[in-house]
Amino acid sequence: QVQFVESGGGSVQAGGSLRLSCVYSTRTMDEYCMPWFRQPPGKEREGVALFDFDGTISFADSVKGRFDIAKDNTNKSLYLQMNSLKPEDTAIYYCAAHSHWGCDWTQGRYDYWGQGTQVTVSS
Repeated sequence: QVQFVESGGGSVQAGGSLRLSCVYSTRTMDEYCMPWFRQPPGKEREGVALFDFDGTISFADSVKGRFDIAKDNTNKSLYLQMNSLKPEDTAIYYCAAHSHWGCDWTQGRYDYWGQGTQVTVSS
């Protein structure tokens, strides 16, 4: 059983930056696919960034060049660095994980989810 505690959300103005943290309960997450998802107000949850089993990183087109994802097993954390934030980045952000085959945005694959952290970007 894996548990996550998310933090780092808040309110910023457009152009600002935030770093989200997702602290996990296990010693390492090297055998897990670990993404960040977000759910904008009134919309469905969508994938944002992905840390694959082999360390390959993927980003949604909407955040490429602005967001970065990193994993630090020493601190048992997955991070989402968000720069040049836009009002359309406003959402609840979730970390997740699974250890099955396939690492993509298919939400049904994911067994473990964080509680979510709110990010609000004002214009």
